[in-house]
Amino acid sequence: MAEQENSKDLISVLWSGADILRSKMDANEYKDYLLGIVFYKYLSDSFLIKVYDLICDEKPETLKIALNVYIDALEDESAEELKDEIKSSCHYVIEPELTYTNFAEAARNNSFNREQLQKAFNNIEQSDPLFADLFTDIDLYSNRLGTGDQKQSDTIASLLKEIDKADLLNTDTDVLGNAYEYLIGQFASETGKKAGEFYTPQAVSKILTRIAISGQENKKGLSVYDPCMGSGSLLLNAKKYAKESIYIKYYGQELMTSTYNLARMNMFLHGIAPENQRLRNGDTLDSDWPTEEETDFNMVLMNPPYSAKWSAAAGFLQDERFSDYGVLAPKSKADYAFLLHGLYHLKNNGTMSIVLPHGVLFRGAAEGKIREKLLRSGNIYAIIGLPANLFYNTSIPTCIVVLKKHRDGRDVLFIDASKKFDKGKKQNTMTDEHIDAIVDLYHKRETIDKESYLASFEDIEKNDFNLNIPRYVDNFEKEEEINLNELLTEMKQTDDEIKKTQNEVLSCLKDLTSSDQDIMLSINCLVEMIEG
Repeated sequence: MAEQENSKDLISVLWSGADILRSKMDANEYKDYLLGIVFYKYLSDSFLIKVYDLICDEKPETLKIALNVYIDALEDESAEELKDEIKSSCHYVIEPELTYTNFAEAARNNSFNREQLQKAFNNIEQSDPLFADLFTDIDLYSNRLGTGDQKQSDTIASLLKEIDKADLLNTDTDVLGNAYEYLIGQFASETGKKAGEFYTPQAVSKILTRIAISGQENKKGLSVYDPCMGSGSLLLNAKKYAKESIYIKYYGQELMTSTYNLARMNMFLHGIAPENQRLRNGDTLDSDWPTEEETDFNMVLMNPPYSAKWSAAAGFLQDERFSDYGVLAPKSKADYAFLLHGLYHLKNNGTMSIVLPHGVLFRGAAEGKIREKLLRSGNIYAIIGLPANLFYNTSIPTCIVVLKKHRDGRDVLFIDASKKFDKGKKQNTMTDEHIDAIVDLYHKRETIDKESYLASFEDIEKNDFNLNIPRYVDNFEKEEEINLNELLTEMKQTDDEIKKTQNEVLSCLKDLTSSDQDIMLSINCLVEMIEG
């Protein structure tokens, strides 16, 4: 419960930081400032805590005390040795004047200099390839922060003071990471359509992860891969369900540079060790990755951009990811290109779960041929139909396709979860009860009336390899039969009530008198009309 309270306190501080910027720019822009500065505070505070621990072998009471001990230690002859030790542990070194603690103090004293903060960002970026170009999206000299140097500096100073209220010294990394993800989710809600590039709603993430990790929860050194990782939230879900989460290896790729930076920050804020994360900024379809290091994974999780365009150049027919299928996903719809990329990088005994639009289940031409080949090979293991309007960037209903590399059998489990949601003003939501019910149906792997259907390969073949869920799961709710006698009785009662009301109105109208001839004429006309 204490952890939950800490998380709420942290979220309220961070969200009030957003209020400082909200009037100046939209959420898609101010998220970079807020999340970037929160991340710098995390790096700085972690650094001071580590330094104090190395010198005093305990946790500091305050960051100010830790900073003073650090300043004194730099006067000592063993200062370089201390710096080397901290660099090998943290991968960076922050000079006392560039710590967040110092900046916040300067902001409170009206002596903050944003050039120093820019210098601090640059130093971190240059300290290790892990942090290269990490703060690129934070423009401390943008006119959006205000008109003129002073107003721009004042805006950043206000943000620094507000974020300094967040007590990271006494906050567990998971609490911080979860608060950070909450902010990402809120930004996704505010930015709407633009959010598709960086955020998968947590309910969908939970279903994808719980299904893909099923049977692998105890594996030490579990490897998880998301080639369209966005902010990394989907990748990080594996940590919640793995028994040996400290050993998970995370692999992810993201096309959008600003979103890639968000994912890198997200990893650190969740306490993921640098050696356990391999993240890359690149185009997943045009340039396959990974190729030189480990290339197949226990879990593949994906929420790719739906029906995106791609080159579909003829050369891809020789690409190992696509060459077995004889055709390529169409230029106008890369859905199957993403699916085949993920399947290619799946271990033989692993599980992949991907969210896609329903069109992948029934569209013909090249997509039909790819789907048939996947079904003949037994790669498609389950199809789960999700409710509409779950995502921030689209209202269309989507489905989860679960794939296996090698298995016995070619049956496919169909689950219709389209009605498992709570209606919201902007988005529909799924509760933990909804999620548990879906995962339970997945594990049962049997036919349950109106909810699931275990289709044999012959069933699917008879349907010409069309996987449209209503062909297999009949969720039609028969309407109650109407009792005609009861209906006629109700209609007669209604007629009687109408006549009674009309008579009362007539009686009132006939009692009305007026010296104005026009008014009396109108009343008489109304009486005649009602008497009909």
